Amino acid sequence: MKILVIGGTRFFGIHMVEELLEAGHEVTIATRGRAEDPYEDRVKRITLERTDAADIKEKLGGIHFDVVIDKIAYCSNDIKYVMDVIDCDKYIHMSSTAVYAPKQIDTKEEDFDAAKGELIWCGRDAFPYDEVKRQAEYALWQKYPEKNWIAVRYPVVLGEDDYTGRLLFYVEHVMKSIPMHVDNLDKQMGYIRSDEAGKFLAFLADKSVNGAINGSARGTISLKEIIAYVEDKTGAKAILDEKGDEAPYNGEVEFSINTDKANSLGFAFSKLQDWIYELLDFYIALVENKENKN
Repeated sequence: MKILVIGGTRFFGIHMVEELLEAGHEVTIATRGRAEDPYEDRVKRITLERTDAADIKEKLGGIHFDVVIDKIAYCSNDIKYVMDVIDCDKYIHMSSTAVYAPKQIDTKEEDFDAAKGELIWCGRDAFPYDEVKRQAEYALWQKYPEKNWIAVRYPVVLGEDDYTGRLLFYVEHVMKSIPMHVDNLDKQMGYIRSDEAGKFLAFLADKSVNGAINGSARGTISLKEIIAYVEDKTGAKAILDEKGDEAPYNGEVEFSINTDKANSLGFAFSKLQDWIYELLDFYIALVENKENKN
């Protein structure tokens, strides 16, 4: 198939593109052209400004793709700029479980109905992240119901290639005895591994499914368990203090993500407990190596 990927040059987008290429698809990536990527001559490239409607129309108008995978649509305007000009048989939007208000144990796709709610045409900075992502889905459900699209909802994505440093924050603060403020220590939460996040997006390219679909590793873990593991492995002691550095996942409620819809298509997500501790070991070694160099 002829597939356009908008974004796809870092983190789980790289896993996704590699999966598409391995499956034999003809892949074009559309980016600002500023980030290096590992694809060399295996992909075609389009340079565009994702937030510029005129540039998107000029660069993408009149070109047919079997599938468009949009990794970087954050708001309703982002959706509109592409959907008004793109010619494709299927559009896959990278949404987020942040759209659920709030998430809960066994969160299902129907727990957020984007066919309802007030659509506001907005830019990325108009609202907090969770609301702009809702607005992106409002646009899909309410303005483009006749088109064939999928909105993929992931919780926080973790991996050795995670550029955000959010999980690393906890490991580093424990190991270096840096005070941190964690307001949801006992809450069980779900995550997804970066390679699986990429694989599932690629998997959906030729599947007959539309609407919202969740992706997540099976099972949950609390920050208390994560911190305790780092303490046990390193002998360090976490300093929890309301005046300490604000932890990245503060404000998150207790939740798990239901993936029955994805499972029904034949995709089996990994069990969180099978890889989370190996990932923590990776970050522990990373911090130790940095300390040894200093």
